[in-house]
Amino acid sequence: MAAEPDFDVIIRHGTVYDGTGTAGTKGDVGVRADRIVSIGDLSQSTAKLEIDADGRAVAPGFINLLSQASWTFLTDSRSESDIRQGVTLEVLGEGVTMGPLNPSMRRETAAELEELDVQADWTTQRQYMELIQRRGVSPNIASFVGATSIRVHVLGRENRRATAAELQQMCTLVREAMQDGAFGVTSAVQYAPAIYADTDELVALASEAARFGGSYISHMRSEGAQLLEAVDEVIEIAERARLPVAIYHLKAFGAPNWPKMSTVIDRITAARARGLQVTANMYPYPAAFTGLDLTMPPWVQEGGNAAWIARLRDPTIRERVVREMGSPGQGWSNALHDAGSPDKLLILGAHQPSLRRWLGKTIGEVARERQVSPEHAIVDLVIEEGGRLQVAYFAMSEENVRLQLRQPWMSLGSDGDSRAAEGASLQRSAHPRDYGTFARVLGKYVREERVLSLADAIHRMSGLPAMTLGLRDRGTLRVGNYADLVVFDPVTVADRATFQQPHRYATGVTSVFVNGVQVISDGNHTGAKPGRFVSSQSSTSRRATGLIHVRH
Repeated sequence: MAAEPDFDVIIRHGTVYDGTGTAGTKGDVGVRADRIVSIGDLSQSTAKLEIDADGRAVAPGFINLLSQASWTFLTDSRSESDIRQGVTLEVLGEGVTMGPLNPSMRRETAAELEELDVQADWTTQRQYMELIQRRGVSPNIASFVGATSIRVHVLGRENRRATAAELQQMCTLVREAMQDGAFGVTSAVQYAPAIYADTDELVALASEAARFGGSYISHMRSEGAQLLEAVDEVIEIAERARLPVAIYHLKAFGAPNWPKMSTVIDRITAARARGLQVTANMYPYPAAFTGLDLTMPPWVQEGGNAAWIARLRDPTIRERVVREMGSPGQGWSNALHDAGSPDKLLILGAHQPSLRRWLGKTIGEVARERQVSPEHAIVDLVIEEGGRLQVAYFAMSEENVRLQLRQPWMSLGSDGDSRAAEGASLQRSAHPRDYGTFARVLGKYVREERVLSLADAIHRMSGLPAMTLGLRDRGTLRVGNYADLVVFDPVTVADRATFQQPHRYATGVTSVFVNGVQVISDGNHTGAKPGRFVSSQSSTSRRATGLIHVRH
């Protein structure tokens, strides 16, 4: 009778990187069930599945700190575009999350889901996460709770300060979300209605998260003209709420603001020197991807989409909006002004079929063809779309991308969907970051430009975001940790997606394991869905409350 194999999986002869930033070493990795059980020389051992990783890197699975895949997972949970880059944990929740939902929010969500043939049969974010896990998902999933969702739950979309009683209700919702496994609170205060929240409100919500060892991450109020003030607010929240903070997709938006990035880095470095845990994440592209709502003042958007469009149809209000769009934002960040030119705004997504003729055109081109000003063209497009319209803003500097990547506290987040390059997905707008964020760093910025070392890049994608989340048993390649693993070729790994052809998978990743189950084999998806809901309140991910001191 043949002897039982020693392991379920052995990955042999690879260069093993543990995710801490230390150099890789030749060795083997043994997996049993969902855990790493041995690292070293396993030449005398056997396994049910053996993979020859000679000439390849073996690393902890990558962590996407800013995933927008909440809606995608309801219809396709294979996570093709990310898992093919080695991403084994998707972290959801930039300001808006799938819970908590009050009855009105639930009706709105149900209406949006009708065309996807999905029922909104959840109320809390945890219930949503558990639904995705039950249905099957390829990567692990984790989540924050969105401050925008908390505010809408209590105040609706009103432009006003919360009363003391309302703020208490909001804090209660945060507390319940933290008890349900959220990793903290996120905000997106550049957008309405989140922009209506003041700093005191954000401090109160962050302080509640801090009681449970959570953190605060923010899409800041400005990435352009008020960039420095926005960074200062995030640092103030760290000091007042006494918790770790991070900045989503850090960037200096608009050429006049590019020189500010050095000052931003100085301020973050100084805050860390004072004992505050301040970090950031980014995507390695010179163009952002968001809606045309950022070109309009927040007051016109109060009350939600229908109220916004109705105001724009009023000739008097329309002309006031157009005037304000043509100048720097007063108390808001005007993305049209900061970008510097309407020809830097490239239309990538439209829901209305009548507007799809403009895909691949700039706002400047639309304005010239329609013989109107760029401001009037934007207002018309938003009215015709019945919403924000998706646009790429070519407003960042490649030099700043490299500068940011060199910072030891910088992680990665795609800020995109994780999708399949097939079917209905091909009809939807996309930024190449959806398909290439992690592979682009490994190929362009490590191998080609040598901006950072391979070991350091792997650390930014695994060990560092795991520390940001407070995870102890994921993000590093250690005995006893979960077997979330990626095997890739450092010589060939590369992103292939472009703005002209965004739906193209990255190459060079040959194997990916999630909880010990192979999801990518020889570069192809196996169909496996072993992902789990990773909760902050598990014994292996809880961290101490209060200020966290860091090494420099």
